[in-house]
Amino acid sequence: MEIPVIDFGQLNGENTSKTMALLHNACEKWGFFKVENHEVDRNLMEKVKNFANSHYDYNLKERFYESELAKKLGDWHNSNIDWECSFFISHCPKSNIHEFHNLSEDLRITMDEYIVQLIELAEQLSELVCENLGLEKDHIKEVFSGKSSPSVGTKVAKYPRCPQPDRVRGLRERTDAGGIILLLHDDQVPGLEFLKDGEWIKIPPSKNNAIFVNTGDQIEVLSNGRYKSALHRVMADKEGSKLSIATFYNPAGSWLGGGGGGGGGMQSIPIQGKLLVFVM
Repeated sequence: MEIPVIDFGQLNGENTSKTMALLHNACEKWGFFKVENHEVDRNLMEKVKNFANSHYDYNLKERFYESELAKKLGDWHNSNIDWECSFFISHCPKSNIHEFHNLSEDLRITMDEYIVQLIELAEQLSELVCENLGLEKDHIKEVFSGKSSPSVGTKVAKYPRCPQPDRVRGLRERTDAGGIILLLHDDQVPGLEFLKDGEWIKIPPSKNNAIFVNTGDQIEVLSNGRYKSALHRVMADKEGSKLSIATFYNPAGSWLGGGGGGGGGMQSIPIQGKLLVFVM
């Protein structure tokens, strides 16, 4: 089953109507799709991935495998844990990136530059969604902004190599409670799966720096159920460690925490103005 692909290079010109129809179908029937030929700088995307992988290798990897979760892997089986090593960064309305003292200055600068471009893409997507739903162009942005701005945050996650992948999930089944989720994920290691029509669809590793997008619970509510918030999961892998960098474009005053109805989210952590859920 082929995942929908939205080519932003076709939005202006003779293929505009066809591309808008493809986007509408992807949101209505799937709840997830790939965006190609976007304007997010590809070199910047590569730098973000490289810095994130290096940060994990030098600061988090050893600590993860020494954790109780890893040491007791043989005792777990389909239990309420995720085989995941992650951290959350809030961007809007207020950034907390400087609170992470072990992040390099290069990573902070690169992430800030990347997020500026990703917010532009999220807002462009929100305008296209509004057009397809027959709403005013800025409706989602205005609803999400509240009295300040939309909540934007990023979950940087690694799903480490797992010696017994049959015992745990990298990320347990869930939907995302927020709005528009933009995912920069691994270009080598698979594992992300979305549920469609009762079948788990395997999302292949990212190629050519395509950005994977899924719509969250708030878009399903805003569209009166026309657009889907799809159940998804990440499978643990015995051969490789999977990188996932998910940025959430969410309503103001949201929460940083787990999925919105997919079966046991991660512990909810209140952070003013943020709602972070998935993130591969």
